[in-house]
Amino acid sequence: MLANLGAMPTKRVQPPKGGRPVGAKSTDPAIATAFGRAVVALRLSKGLSQEGLALKAMVDRSFMGRLERGQNVPNLVGVVKLAAALNCSAATLIKKFEAEMAALDGSEE
Repeated sequence: MLANLGAMPTKRVQPPKGGRPVGAKSTDPAIATAFGRAVVALRLSKGLSQEGLALKAMVDRSFMGRLERGQNVPNLVGVVKLAAALNCSAATLIKKFEAEMAALDGSEE
């Protein structure tokens, strides 16, 4: 009888997969939109073109376009690079973003 045990198939247990939960998104559209609007407002106040800002921040021009349209958000390094290219502090850029978020929140009511 023990000889038959070796022939029994064994089910292999798979470890859980890492990453985001199913259905989770990496960006919040409202956050991306508000950040893009903040960048546009600061860029225009400095008299910079989109391409000029991209060159100063050392990012791809197409990324800058997506960022301003609210399709992308930068990581922390990107925020610091954008702020430097806009000749302002990262805190100033974040404050402008917070003002844009508040404006978006107010328009949704």
